[in-house]
Amino acid sequence: MVTAASGFTRGLARPRLGAAQIVFFVVAASGPLFAIAGGISTTYAVTGIIGVPLSFVVLAPVLALFAVGYAAMSRHITNAGAFYPYVANGTGRSTGIAVSFVAVVAYNCIQISVYGLFGWSVATFVQQKTGTDIPWWLWSLAILLVVGVLGALRVDINAKVLGVVLILECAAILVVDIAGLTNPAPGDSLAPLDPANLFVTGVGAVFALSVAAFTGFEGAATYGEECRHPSRTVARATYVAIGLTGVLYTVSALAMAVGVGPSEIVGQAQQQGPGVFFGISGRHLGSPITDIVYILFLTSQFASLLSFHNAVARCFFALGREGVLPEALGRTNRRTGSPVAGSLTQSVIALVVVAGFVVAGRHPVFELFTWLGVIASTGVVLIMITVSVAVIQFFRRHPGTETSWQRLIAPALAVLLLAGVFLLIILNFGRLLGTQSGSTLTWILPGPLLLAVILGYTRGAVLRRRKPAVYAKVGGTGGVR
Repeated sequence: MVTAASGFTRGLARPRLGAAQIVFFVVAASGPLFAIAGGISTTYAVTGIIGVPLSFVVLAPVLALFAVGYAAMSRHITNAGAFYPYVANGTGRSTGIAVSFVAVVAYNCIQISVYGLFGWSVATFVQQKTGTDIPWWLWSLAILLVVGVLGALRVDINAKVLGVVLILECAAILVVDIAGLTNPAPGDSLAPLDPANLFVTGVGAVFALSVAAFTGFEGAATYGEECRHPSRTVARATYVAIGLTGVLYTVSALAMAVGVGPSEIVGQAQQQGPGVFFGISGRHLGSPITDIVYILFLTSQFASLLSFHNAVARCFFALGREGVLPEALGRTNRRTGSPVAGSLTQSVIALVVVAGFVVAGRHPVFELFTWLGVIASTGVVLIMITVSVAVIQFFRRHPGTETSWQRLIAPALAVLLLAGVFLLIILNFGRLLGTQSGSTLTWILPGPLLLAVILGYTRGAVLRRRKPAVYAKVGGTGGVR
């Protein structure tokens, strides 16, 4: 008798991805166009600091330091769970499970947050062009269904979709950047790159928001089981992603300040938000091109939604396959190799959360997008710190051909620098949320991350005591630690 599960298996698709395709996934997750038009303009507005371009110059090397150890681990461990197998093999299985729970929360938050921004962006555009006022959540629901369907298809099809979208949005960014840089407003064009204009009170908020713009580059290892030559491909894709986004963000943040005027950028960003970026396009490139750029702004958000959806689905798959989460999540479609159970689960969670914000009457951008985005970026920095510690401990027990720079120096520097960034995020949490530091919200929003850590360690303890065979397989290793 054929059962309902006959179309599913426990393996992901055969290796179909190369370095370029993984770059499409991880850079698309960052959503360069919406990170620039929305994220960078928000950074100027929230912090009141004009040294935003320099923050990307500072942060890119810090993230590259993290990538050194991260890439070295990818040569030894290939697992769709990415972060948590690294930690499980380096620091211990219970810590690995705790990190996996934090990753599930963080990446669900950042993926779901974009539904709010997307719905608002489309509703605003349609209202401006046609006068028709359609609720933002209907657009969010429509794109949620599209992403859910694509998430169940072959991974290389998703990569092709993301590749086309990413190339178009990068072209749009370059066109607007050139317009801004070649038509400078009055003022010192190099002021945004002056350290004296970055390292001032509130610099922590700048770094926190700039880290959020990079989020996504670290997901390359998620596709390790589906790529060709993972020992080389993951490392290459990670470095390319950091380099590409670092250059795009630095140049675009500078072009925005130069095009508007360094002395005016903060005030204009506070008044116009993403309109600052599109205003440069409108003044120098005309309305038709600006409309095209805005449409690419929307497709950039779609690409980010699809990329993070795929990453979350694979995280669910890895945890279900190993028995950390319900084993049903470890199923993949036999024909496409996609983690369809994890994909469906992510879609359901997104639907519930978005519906909750709609029922509560919360704003799609200033609350849904901002609140969940801050939770996500905080969680990702915490994960990167833990992974860097795990790299050091792993190579201490398993010395190989890696240099001291790869196995110790770079990861140790990453721990110190990322810990500093994490502290700055916590100290500036109220400012990031637009609330007072003593506000109840500043204590509530980090709660899901703390709860994830507690539940992760609890789950690890339960598995170790009641299911030692399952616990022994966490992270793809043998023997109970």
